[in-house]
Amino acid sequence: MALSKIERKYRIRKRIRKVSSGTAERPRLSVFRSNSEIYVQVIDDRKGETLAAASSRDKDLAKAKGTKKEVATLVGKAIAEKCSKAGIEKVAFDRGGNLYHGRVKALAEGAREAGLKF
Repeated sequence: MALSKIERKYRIRKRIRKVSSGTAERPRLSVFRSNSEIYVQVIDDRKGETLAAASSRDKDLAKAKGTKKEVATLVGKAIAEKCSKAGIEKVAFDRGGNLYHGRVKALAEGAREAGLKF
């Protein structure tokens, strides 16, 4: 029997996390996408701490009007700005089991535009 969408997503997520790990030099940029919101964190897995975070529910971005993809681009720019303030230039992109398409792709492109390197 075929896997459901959710089972497939969690299987991909486990496979990605086996090989990708965030360090102090190159932390992991983790994306979580719900039906209505998008969240992103920059994580140092060795210390087990979140270095920066942004989401579409932040006060600045919650007022933003537009499509979900446009808001995701703004979230990508916001996380890149927070990373630059924290002195982070390079990250390892963790799409969290989502396809690199739509809002996840828009977030990544927004972060790249703002100067973050994957």
